[in-house]
Amino acid sequence: MTRADILTIGETMVLLYAEDTTGPLRLGDRLCLDFAGADSNFAIAMSRLGYRSAWISRLGDEPLGELLLNAISREGVDVSHVIRDRTRNTGLYLKHHDSTGITRIQYYRGGSAASNLQPEDLDPEYFRGAKLVHLNGMTFALSQSCASTMRRALELGLNAGAMVSLDLNLRLQLWSLESAREALGSVIPQISALFGTEEEFRVYFGVSDIDEALGAALRLGPRIVVAKMGPDGAVAYVNGLRFAHAGYRPPVVVDVVGAGDGFNAGFLASYLSGLPPDECLRRANLVGASAVITPGDFQGYPTLEHMERLLESWRERSSASD
Repeated sequence: MTRADILTIGETMVLLYAEDTTGPLRLGDRLCLDFAGADSNFAIAMSRLGYRSAWISRLGDEPLGELLLNAISREGVDVSHVIRDRTRNTGLYLKHHDSTGITRIQYYRGGSAASNLQPEDLDPEYFRGAKLVHLNGMTFALSQSCASTMRRALELGLNAGAMVSLDLNLRLQLWSLESAREALGSVIPQISALFGTEEEFRVYFGVSDIDEALGAALRLGPRIVVAKMGPDGAVAYVNGLRFAHAGYRPPVVVDVVGAGDGFNAGFLASYLSGLPPDECLRRANLVGASAVITPGDFQGYPTLEHMERLLESWRERSSASD
């Protein structure tokens, strides 16, 4: 059996987007076919940063499912534990721009194959030796069976001695805040690292001050809590100490979707490599910034070698501006 350092579980969907990304959809637009999902994004980013990563999910046993499976495998991600579902289709979503140029997402995922994930889909033997199991709050919202599967993944990760991390990824269009708190409230005390956007932490913990929200998260049990603040960088508490990084502002922003997943991977890849928290934040911000300069969720994620070159380039720019 193939062993992976990093395991992640959740839905990935077919992505449709217009070649002309400057405005609303029009009849006759040429649509491009791609794929994306928070969990496969994370697995791809970790693979590019030098880790053996694996993605566990369900896909329809149809051409789109085959396309996704092969594409993710080509990114160096182990997909040997993805189940092909003959009774359900692969989910799909549409990415477009409104009249102001803002990216909008429309999902067509009801009854998808991944929404039928089951705890029995997870092989305990596959979790042995894993360094990290990364969970996604959104997957808890897809169905009761998905929530049960995520709790089982948490259990298997802890039993294997792996670090377990969670991205809040609240997606309140899928469920209520009360439901999110109920589902995640028993999970957060058991994990090592909790990620979320600044707004997600404020909403989930019901406070306006970000440090107060992160403090509330720490009191639940995680030793690492990280708030992503987009172009303004990030704030983290690691083992009781506060760290902050101002972030990177790329010269052009094409598509921000997928930046948060890349950020998570950049931080955790660095942390697992033994780097100090401030350097973990620096590299996380760099991976996130790299994601926004290209179309698509994951296409801009750097390899480890590329990230080192980018870091050196930023250091040179900073020195020149001093």
